[in-house]
Amino acid sequence: MESIMNRETVGKISSDLLIKSVDNTHSAYEQMLESLTDFDKHMHETIDRLKKDWPSQDFYIVVITKKERLMTNVLRNYFLGRLSCPTPDYDQAVYCYKSPIDKIDFLWVIPSKDTCTEMIRDPLGVPAEENQLLKYVLDYADGTLFKLSKTKNGEV
Repeated sequence: MESIMNRETVGKISSDLLIKSVDNTHSAYEQMLESLTDFDKHMHETIDRLKKDWPSQDFYIVVITKKERLMTNVLRNYFLGRLSCPTPDYDQAVYCYKSPIDKIDFLWVIPSKDTCTEMIRDPLGVPAEENQLLKYVLDYADGTLFKLSKTKNGEV
């Protein structure tokens, strides 16, 4: 069994990668893939916890992705629950859990402000595998996602 002393911390791994990395930029697609580490596990844990808090109610799961301040190549996902649909924002993914049918619907994902700005500036330069992400970015920019949020909350 490996002792705790031999395990590397996230900080050490991050520092080593930063030192080794010449090009420390990540595309939106690479950022998305990195953030999926343990994503399903945390999503199911969050749903199970919220089902106990709000039995027989629909709810929303908001996943906020943040870069660590001191380790810019480390991304963390924070899973939050709420009864109302959130207002769309940068670095956010939103899901709706439908209690009666035990189903989760994906609503949107919005990457960082810089990524959104770049995608809007040059939509034709966006790689094909990021076209769905581009659609969410454009829907965010033109207010479509905001209108969807208001509709989900019965405000329209």
